[in-house]
Amino acid sequence: MNITARIRQGKGPVWGTLKQIARALLAIHIPVNVLTRPLFRLLYGLHVGIREGIIWLGRFFWFEPLFRSQCVAVGRGLRMEFLPYLSGKGRIVLGDHVRLSGKPSISFSNRLRPDPELIIGDDTFIGHQCGFNVATSIRIGNHCLLATGVRIYDFDGHPYEADRRRANEPFPPENSRPVVIGDDVWIGSEVVILKGVTIGPRSIVAAASVVASDVPPDTIVGGNPARVLKRLAGEETLP
Repeated sequence: MNITARIRQGKGPVWGTLKQIARALLAIHIPVNVLTRPLFRLLYGLHVGIREGIIWLGRFFWFEPLFRSQCVAVGRGLRMEFLPYLSGKGRIVLGDHVRLSGKPSISFSNRLRPDPELIIGDDTFIGHQCGFNVATSIRIGNHCLLATGVRIYDFDGHPYEADRRRANEPFPPENSRPVVIGDDVWIGSEVVILKGVTIGPRSIVAAASVVASDVPPDTIVGGNPARVLKRLAGEETLP
């Protein structure tokens, strides 16, 4: 067997040498020690400052004015990072000191009414990649927190019947019902909230839950479908 064939099969001294050289190259790094650490700390701070400055400039001069132009009303102290993804036409009303983290999405369906509404109350935090799919109304109260990836739907999206979906028929009006979230509600990451749900004030929804029915005030719910796990007043709920 010639040397070329042995190299292709991963055998022979040449192949072993090449692997040693590759491992050595992968292990090379710029040393961070007593002498170089202050320099790299300075460069790290410079990197973060430049990045945050670019984000602030984009928000102040571009993202926020564009988004405000699509809202009916925006309260004082809006804080946002990137331009939300917006499709369809609807009413967006934001209270005071609303914070939009990262890049949420808002999708309006205008098949039932020309002005579906999304209303977000004062001091409410909307996490990165939250999504609102609105055909009628989604209302979120004051002092709420929606963690990353929460999805809220006030309609089913398509008819149940396959032949109607193939014909691209709209969903019937009864397949859309408003969603209402009370004050001081906390919702964990990746939660899905379906049409017609009302979440009572001060309740908590555990991460990755699917909420298909109303949630009483002052409760913790979780699971798929979400059920009451605990009364915040201290009374345990049986499974």
